[in-house]
Amino acid sequence: MNSVILKVMGGDMDPQVPDEAAKLVRLRDHLTELGVRAELRDNNSALMVHRPYNGLPVWVFVGYGGAFYSWQSAEKRHPVNDVKGAAQTLSDYIVGRVF
Repeated sequence: MNSVILKVMGGDMDPQVPDEAAKLVRLRDHLTELGVRAELRDNNSALMVHRPYNGLPVWVFVGYGGAFYSWQSAEKRHPVNDVKGAAQTLSDYIVGRVF
């Protein structure tokens, strides 16, 4: 398991773990609750969200100074302070309910 995920799960956040990685782990956890498969990549800089059907995954990053989750070349974004809403918006996006 990824070291950042282990630290977030254990509540033991190392000051050297980037805040962006912790935000991505939280988003991944909320996506999992919605039944969406997502995984933090090895370098902890992106979340790969799998589509429920054949197709390329959606890559999610934390950008805009750490204030937003962004995807689709930063054309889509959601504030990081609303992780639950971001997960729902992203879930709707990957199944085609939001364009």
